[in-house]
Order: sequence, then structure tokens, then C-alpha cells
Amino acid sequence: MKYTVLGATGFIGRHLVSSLVNAGHDVYAPPKTSSEIFSRPLGHVLYSIGLTADFRSRPFDTVRAHASVLADVLEKADFDSLVYLSSTRVYSRSCTGKETASLAVNTSDPSDLYNISKLAGESLCRSCCRQNVKVARLSNVVGHDHGSENFLFALIREALSGRIELQSDPDSAKDYILLENVLSLLPRIGPEGSEWIYNVASGINIRHRDLVNRLADLTGCDVVLRPEGALSDFPMIDTTRIRSEFGFVPGAILDSLPLLITAFQARPNP
Repeated sequence: MKYTVLGATGFIGRHLVSSLVNAGHDVYAPPKTSSEIFSRPLGHVLYSIGLTADFRSRPFDTVRAHASVLADVLEKADFDSLVYLSSTRVYSRSCTGKETASLAVNTSDPSDLYNISKLAGESLCRSCCRQNVKVARLSNVVGHDHGSENFLFALIREALSGRIELQSDPDSAKDYILLENVLSLLPRIGPEGSEWIYNVASGINIRHRDLVNRLADLTGCDVVLRPEGALSDFPMIDTTRIRSEFGFVPGAILDSLPLLITAFQARPNP
């Protein structure tokens, strides 16, 4: 099968390329600025262009990545299917994590630019009138990404330094999904999916307290908890669609931590 990965230099994108190649697929991974994507058949497109931790300092790049480039691809490119990688972060102001939920954003909050731009991309996918255009809302992906500034990797670095000082409320909780689960599921959504949008998540919220306690058990580090920290409590993400349609069974995040720590320790020194 032929796949095109847009955003192939990012964390998800580069792992998608490797996984698809290893599975024997024909994979095209052009630079996101390449005009060639409009002059050749792309097969099944996985659109992973996006910004994460630095979106607040790069608002224009964020909108281009999440919506403007996507608009050009949807309008001009020749593809069999397209899966747009969105985020379960869009549920942050919602009381439910179902794909059908009506979602709220606050244009006065600069942090909401991420959600607004992702939702604009989702709306383009729904409104473009192209066949086989799907949306995958990814939760927090856990895999070997040692340069990441995301929460879990920051905790692992602190644990290996001997001390975790948790700044958020220990009862804060969010959904995590293993990278290998994502890599096995995303390529199937475009060619096989019957719905236009899917949550790609574990469906299980893990408390910060449980993460740091598990890391302390594994590394022997000290832990300082600050209950006065901000409480972040995302709704449970509904995974009924991927479970029933693709037979999805999520891996256990807490059980994966020993391998993540080992891989982190084995990384080359900067």
C-alpha cells in the first residue's frame, strides 16, 4: 500500500515513516513545503504537520501548520484517503470526551490558539467534500522522544536526576497512549474507517500522583508533592469507536515506564 506522511520530521511523523517502511509499504515523506505533493498521486495521506510545546511563541506557524497547509492539500492534492492528526486537548473545556461533543474555546486565552487551529483543521476535513477524509484526535503519546519537553519526559529526567518536584496538583490526571498503539492504528483509519473522526487514546486517565510514585519506585528518587499546584483534570476520553471498529486494546502506560527509563538512560550524551 502507498502512504504519504506529511510532517515526517516530527515525533509522530518520523516513527510513522519507519513503521510503515518496516511493514513493507511504499512510503513518500516529502518536505512540507514541497510543491511536488500537488503533482503526483499520494495514496493514503497521514497529515502529522503540527506544533506542540512552542505554539504559544509561534502563533502564525501554528495556524499555517494546523489549517493553512491542510487547506491546500485538501483542495489540490490527489489522494485516496487522508487522516488529519488532531488532539484530545480540544476537550479541555468540555465535560465529556466523546467525538460527538460540542466543544468550547476562549479566544481571549492565548493558550486556546492550539485548540482553535486544530478545530479549524477538523472543520476543513469535514467540509471539504472530499471522500475518505478522517480526523484522529490523539491523546498524549508516550514513546522514545528524549528531547521532548512534554510532561512525562520531564518527570523521567527529574527522576533520573534524583528528585521530582511536582508543580501541579498530584490529583491532576490525563490520558496517555503508547506510541506503538498509535503506529498500528493510524494507518488503518484512512483506508478502513467508517467514521469521519476517532479518538486515538487509551480511555484511561492516570493521575500525576501515580506517575511520580511509580517513577520513585523504579529509580529511588525523592518526590516533593505540592497540593497547592494547579489542578488539571481532563474528561475521560471515549474510545468506543476504535475499540469496536478496530479491536483496539491499549497498552499499560505505568507498565511501560521501565523500558522508557532504560531507553532514556541509554541515549547518547548531548
